[in-house]
Amino acid sequence: MTDGNESGSGGDEVDGETRERLRSLHEHLAATAERPVERTASAHLGEAEAVAGDVARDPDVSPSVVRSRVETVADLLSHVDGTGDDEADDHVERARDLAAEILA
Repeated sequence: MTDGNESGSGGDEVDGETRERLRSLHEHLAATAERPVERTASAHLGEAEAVAGDVARDPDVSPSVVRSRVETVADLLSHVDGTGDDEADDHVERARDLAAEILA
């Protein structure tokens, strides 16, 4: 969450590569919503998708907020052992990889 101050503090901006990874993270999580996934996995994935979508769409998001939100997404994904759908499992794996890349 930002405070609306557009002057920023020392150029603390999210770079284009990270923004692209955030968009991709959200897209992979959104794709799982279209698959027949197990109920418990679906709850975690839905929450992860919402968090990822919020941060991916925020043009003023700070790097510290990105880190916090992506850590939340990674934590939610850690509770997904499997979805019961191979295609959804592939999207979850890619989302995990992207979260790790963003946090690296």
